[in-house]
Amino acid sequence: MRVIATAGHVDHGKSTLLRALTGMEPDRWEEERRRGLTIDLGYVWTEDLAFVDVPGHERFVGNMLAGVGPVTAVLFAVAADAGWSVQSQEHLEILHALGVGRGVLAVTRSDLADPGPVLADCRDRLRGTTLADVPTTAVSAVTGHGLDDLRALLAAIPPADPAPEADVRLWIDRVFTVEGRGTVVTGTLGAGVIRVGDALRLGDDDVRVRGLHSLNEAKAEVAAPARVAVNLRGGARPRRGHPLVTPGRWLDVRVLDVRVSGADRPPEHVTWHVGTAAEPARLRALGDDTVRVTLPRPLPLRVGDR
Repeated sequence: MRVIATAGHVDHGKSTLLRALTGMEPDRWEEERRRGLTIDLGYVWTEDLAFVDVPGHERFVGNMLAGVGPVTAVLFAVAADAGWSVQSQEHLEILHALGVGRGVLAVTRSDLADPGPVLADCRDRLRGTTLADVPTTAVSAVTGHGLDDLRALLAAIPPADPAPEADVRLWIDRVFTVEGRGTVVTGTLGAGVIRVGDALRLGDDDVRVRGLHSLNEAKAEVAAPARVAVNLRGGARPRRGHPLVTPGRWLDVRVLDVRVSGADRPPEHVTWHVGTAAEPARLRALGDDTVRVTLPRPLPLRVGDR
């Protein structure tokens, strides 16, 4: 399975494009459908592609970060009748910082304007970033033009390394309760395998996998990369941003040193985003490109995390 997040400015057609590709509704909340505005993360899929739809409005960048944090491929949408916009640039900088280098750039609403100039402009703007070499195409979700080409490009995205022996770290992005079954959490499994009956760790709590679903089908096991819903047995009270991990294999970190890039020195107080977590953090400069981060709660982190 390929797990792909959307990216792009508000009202550039990300959710509309996913409806055309999958026949499913990515906007889960009534308010989103009433306003025509994605606020929270949405989840839709085809037989072999799973999509995490993210908001494009500047007020919901935190939700966008939770959607793209665990994902390694992107469907980047820019509207032909609007061109490159504020959150187009912001989302590109986020994806570049996270090291996302696989995906497709789609110029949407090509029935409303000539997509050629926007395609050329986008290629220029992607130059020098991790997405510089992704393929580009023009589409219209209304007329269907270019959708088959887009499906082919998405299916051709190189799959992520499944790393079946890797330790599990599932960043939770949704929590709900199923009557008679209890707590269910969902997330993007980037590495490893989760099996029914597995013992996992959630913060200070031991939990056990009671059941698994992936793409709305019950599974005995789910191997990365995949979208997965995990029915948990145990006393834990999970929320978005909590990680579900292999016990005894992760160091819980509250103080860490990181390399930073960019022209501006980060401020002393920031919001720290990793996976789906968003935590207030304090920074102390150690050098021109190195800072010490102090987190309010321990997180399972490793060298190489972004």
